[in-house]
Amino acid sequence: MGAGGTPSGGGNPSARASAPTPRHQRPATTRPASAAPTPLHPGAWWLWALALGTAATRTTNPLLLALLVAVSAYVVIARRPHAPWSRSYGAFVKLALAVLVIRLLFTTVLGSPIPGTHTLVTLPEVPLPHWAQGIRLGGRVTAEGLAFALYDAMKLAALLVCVGAANALANPSRLLKSLPGALYEMGVAVVVALTFAPHLIADVHRLRAARRLRGRPDKGVRGLLHVGLPVLEGALERSVALAAAMDARGYGRTAAVPAAVRRTTAVLTLGGLLGVCAGTYGVLTAAGGAYGVPVLLAGLAAALAGLWLGGRRSPRTRYRPDRWDARAWLVTASGVAVAAALSVAAVRDPAALHPGVVPLVAPSLPLWPAAAVLVGLLPAFVTPAPASPPAKEPS
Repeated sequence: MGAGGTPSGGGNPSARASAPTPRHQRPATTRPASAAPTPLHPGAWWLWALALGTAATRTTNPLLLALLVAVSAYVVIARRPHAPWSRSYGAFVKLALAVLVIRLLFTTVLGSPIPGTHTLVTLPEVPLPHWAQGIRLGGRVTAEGLAFALYDAMKLAALLVCVGAANALANPSRLLKSLPGALYEMGVAVVVALTFAPHLIADVHRLRAARRLRGRPDKGVRGLLHVGLPVLEGALERSVALAAAMDARGYGRTAAVPAAVRRTTAVLTLGGLLGVCAGTYGVLTAAGGAYGVPVLLAGLAAALAGLWLGGRRSPRTRYRPDRWDARAWLVTASGVAVAAALSVAAVRDPAALHPGVVPLVAPSLPLWPAAAVLVGLLPAFVTPAPASPPAKEPS
């Protein structure tokens, strides 16, 4: 009983239930976490990167090529996810640098067909037999020859960097969902190769670090043997587990298709690929400008029809297929706009996009092609930011 003979709240359950809870004692309401943004379709990343690579093939201006590389690098830094396969961008950048060094080295040792008057160094020339006319080892190294080799090598280096951007941004496992059924088995092989390589590298770093902590050598032949065998053993175990999982899911089983459909598929696919090759050659050469585009479009249509028919032999279902939304269209359109702008600029102002080296002058940056290249930065602003990696709990 409480004071004055009134029952206390502890003895009356109804009173205890109806009594209001003080604000400071109420439990905090938990709000549902906002859903993670839908990632961009991986095919859009590839189309954007290939369009930038196409733009790189339309010019040898080192300033424009450097701007293309900077645009792709900025998008990769801003939108690269935290995944093992996204670390391949650094390997492509190193490969691009190796292309530059090798091309300049070959020009230095073997000479250049570009005549030049600015001699940088004169190397000892090795006499060659008469049947090797046109080839020389050593001799004069001119600034014009090195500039021509640098401009030409930067075009290939920029193309490699753009392909590396696609590898770092597009999830290979999700890209496999969008492949046609006829290319599904080949796509699985590529995806397995791309995903196994980062695991092998991670195993090597982990085992070398463990050996260093134990005071054991991790370099040389002995260290290689002690590290290589566990890495190969782990790769073999993952391969066996993957094979068992693929067999359990019915991978490799094909449906019965009539012989006429198979023959039609082969004719359409091979004919379409030949048409694509002939059309591409016509587009890239000045003599084939009249027939290049029609043959290319006809070849693409035939190849797509062949792939569609070939996909009937590979019955499979897609779980939660990726959607091609407005962001994918914007990303693809930004890359296509860059490629189209530089293609038009190469026709209207070839001197700006292909600076000469004889006489040797500093290349200039054309304004409107440079502004068009900056359109390639659009994916860094219209696509969702990558999810942050999960925080490690303190041990």
